[in-house]
Amino acid sequence: MQPGKNEPMPAKATINKLFLIDGIGALITALLLSQVLARYESVFGMPASLLYILAGVAACFAVYSLTCYWRIKEGGAPFLTGIAVANTLYCIATLGIVAYRFDTLTWLGVAYFIGEVLVVMSLVSVELGAARKA
Repeated sequence: MQPGKNEPMPAKATINKLFLIDGIGALITALLLSQVLARYESVFGMPASLLYILAGVAACFAVYSLTCYWRIKEGGAPFLTGIAVANTLYCIATLGIVAYRFDTLTWLGVAYFIGEVLVVMSLVSVELGAARKA
């Protein structure tokens, strides 16, 4: 049987790609929060001090995921589960901050954070599924 488009990717390759996707996504989040949203606080309505904290957490997640991508060759499932749990906690914290600061957020700010949570939780679902299959 020749490898084709319908054959599933090996678990190791899937986990490795998920670390890369997670790391790049976390890096993009950190940059958006610290370089765009923080500079345009009046447009999004979230205080820069909170955005820098969220950006710092996202940057730490990026370092973790990209390090896993480059260093882990075998047995990456527990590490993938770890970042999935961390991402879930990040989303819970983000939603808590949004709820707490809802009166100052603009519709653009609410849209950004809801969109971010939806994207991250979609990734969490894929990560946990891949970790279970490995």
